[in-house]
Formats: sequence, C-alpha cells, structure tokens
Amino acid sequence: MSFQDVLDAKTAHAPRYSAPQGLTRELVEEISSTKNEHVWMREKRLQAFALFSEVNIPTWGPSLAGLDLEKIHYFVRPDAREELTWEKVPEEIRNTFEQLGIPEAELAGLGGVGAQYDSEMIYHRLREDLAAQGVIFENMDVAVQKYPELVQKYFMTQCVAIHDHPFAMLHAAVWSGGTFIYVPEGVKVEIPLSAYFRMNAAQGGQFEHTLIIASKGSEIHYIEGCSAPKYDAAALHAGCVEIFVEEGAKVQYSSIENWSKNTYNLNTKRAIVDVDGEIVWLNGNMGSSVTMLYPMSILRGARSKSRYEGFSFAGPGQVQDTGHKVALVGVDTSAVVHAKSIAIAGGVSTYRGLVKITKSAKNASAHVVCDGLMLDAGSRTNAIPVITSEQPHAEMMHEAKVGKVDDRALAYLVARGMRADDALHTMVSGFVDPLVKQLPLEYAVELMKLVELEVRRASAKNV
Repeated sequence: MSFQDVLDAKTAHAPRYSAPQGLTRELVEEISSTKNEHVWMREKRLQAFALFSEVNIPTWGPSLAGLDLEKIHYFVRPDAREELTWEKVPEEIRNTFEQLGIPEAELAGLGGVGAQYDSEMIYHRLREDLAAQGVIFENMDVAVQKYPELVQKYFMTQCVAIHDHPFAMLHAAVWSGGTFIYVPEGVKVEIPLSAYFRMNAAQGGQFEHTLIIASKGSEIHYIEGCSAPKYDAAALHAGCVEIFVEEGAKVQYSSIENWSKNTYNLNTKRAIVDVDGEIVWLNGNMGSSVTMLYPMSILRGARSKSRYEGFSFAGPGQVQDTGHKVALVGVDTSAVVHAKSIAIAGGVSTYRGLVKITKSAKNASAHVVCDGLMLDAGSRTNAIPVITSEQPHAEMMHEAKVGKVDDRALAYLVARGMRADDALHTMVSGFVDPLVKQLPLEYAVELMKLVELEVRRASAKNV
C-alpha cells in the first residue's frame, strides 16, 4: 500500500455515536453534557453558538459555496477510550496510526504523543522524566476537568476570543479534543511533543483545541499533523490553537496539514508573546479543497520576536489561501515572515498577510518575503501583503518573487536520464528545503513524501 493509499483509506470502524447532521443548541448542550463540563464551559459554548447564529459566512476570501454546514456531523465519538499504550487501542484504529507512522515516530524521538480520531483522543502519553519536571501534556478535555482554573483563565479569553470571527464562534460552540500543554518556569523541553488528528467519518467535522502555556524562561517544541480519508461530500476542519509565550520563553509550533481534497480547512492559530519571548511557526499546507489559515503573533512584550516559515501546495481543484499576521506592540520587537507557495495543474495559491506596527512599537522591525512558484500556465499564485505602521522609528521590508520552473534546467536533468516527474520533484524539493531542514527527521520525511505525491499526481493530470 502506497503512502497516498494510506492517507485516502477509510477505516472500517463503527463510531460509538455520531450526532445528526446540522448544528443546534441541543447538540451544543449534548456535547457539554457528554463531557460533564463545568458550568462556565457550557455557558461559553452556548454564548458562542448564539453569536454564530447571528453572523454570515465570510465572503472576502476564497469561495465556501461547496460547504453546507447543515450537512456536517459536528460530534462523532469513536468506539474507543483514551489509552496509555497502543496495544489497547482498537486494532483497526491502531493500524491506521501505525500506517501513518505515529507510534514509530514516538519511539524515534518524541517526548509525548497524542492521537485523536474524529472527535476524541484515543491515545495520550507523556514521558515520565518530563512529567517529573512538572510538564503537563493532556488531552484538552481531560485538562478542563483536572485544571479548571488554569484552563478557564486562558481558554478563548484573551488570545482567540469567542467573538473573533464566525469560525472561531463555531469552534467555541462544538470544540472537542485537542492538546493542553503547560511548561513550568525555567523548564526547557529538549524533545518535541506531538499530536496527530485523524478524521474518518464521512461529512465529518473536527474541532480540536490546542492550548499551550510556556512559563517564564521555558522552551517547548510542539508538532501537529493531520489527515482524513477521501470522500465525495464536503468535510470541515475548524480547529483552534492558542499559545502564550511568557517572559523569556520560546515556543516552536510546527504543523503539517494534509486534509483530504473534500475538506474545508478553516483553522485559527494565534500566539501572544511577552517580554524577550519568541514564537516560531513552521507551517506546511498540502491537502484540503479550500484552506483559509493565517497564524498570528501578537508581540506585546519588549524585545519579543516572531518567525514564520510557511509552505503551501495547491494542486488540481485546490485553493490554498494562507499567510501570517503579526502585530508589533512592544518596543524593539521584530518579525520575520517567509512564505513559499506552489501552484500546479490549475491550483490557486495565495499569500494573504498582515503586518501592523503600532505607535508604541519604537524601533520595531518587520521583514516579509513571499516566494511563489507556478508550475504551469493554468495555475495562479497571488501575494496580498498588507503592511502598516504608526511608528516613525520602525523598519519595514517586503520582497515578493513569482517564478516558474526553469525549462532549461528541467531539460538538462531529463537529458541526464531523469524522468520528467522525477526532475520536477527534485526542483520542487529544493524550493521547500529551507523549511524541511527545520523539522525533526520523521516529520521532514513525511513532508517530502507528501510533496512528492502531490507533484507526481498533479503532473499526471497535466499530461
């Protein structure tokens, strides 16, 4: 079985429960009741549902006409419970994650792993030596029960508010599963933590919530991966990531998103960074029908820093609308944005970004680079950067390059014995190499496999 077959394959697993299609107040209450949540969380969900019921779906970006929200199953519970060992996970689910390489990656060098299947976690484990240092790594549902005061303080209160935008409202109403990480003051987690999110249900929705709190002087690298089998009908992913980087802390968040081509990926990710803190975003977007994803850094502390390295691939029928937003608020803050995009076989790839330097951000600096690569005449790549400054003593730079594969270089490789698709893959690999080098080996290999699969598949359709 090829890696693409693994990604596209549906698992023969009957869920314990699948909510009827469509979103209602009764469903929101049912989700909260099923999880036995505190009153404050139930009220937050209902408030978000009320807000969502009054707004329209955004039309300023790519078309979402193919997404019928009344046909989505918003809550699908697998017939499994969260386990500490893979052996106890139901065989058909375990086999899926084994074929995706998750247990192998855990053994090769991860400090903790979570695995979510549809709406719930089915595996979660943290190394004992990290737990002994006070590191908390939990299923988000578990964290609500075990650490209610800590979660209530940070959960969709100041980073991503429930009224932020329509899909944040929807997420707040129906969220389920996800990751909670707390790193104590001064603790440096030298080995990454990771979670993988797999949708299996047809016309399903996944709404995991990730909340990371890096205390003063701490460090953490967290990696997320995701995928779903291929169906004809639309599916929806609307997760949320909130990251708090306290004084002198550093967080690296890496994500490889490879949703099936019937999935609408409408995700929200944001970080608040305090004095001398640093956030690093590494984002790879490969799959989905339509992606709208713009991770944001709010640099509120003096000398805080943000770095974004993003890569998107738009093949046949795909629209990748991605980018980065950053608000520089503190003095001497700095942001670097490097976005790479590829479009092939009619795909559309758009960088949509925002850099805002506020009046208080004296001596701030921002550098934005957008590199686009079009592999044929029928594809399109766009750059829509918005850069504003209210501070006269600030530095701003923007570079944008759009190009195509050098036909002479391609012909040279073919003349030396390479097949045309191998030659094209080699050149594309060089284009994404700077991002790949920053990932742990197992995830770098996965990303390169995905790039190869997409290039070959798109090339075949171009023939």
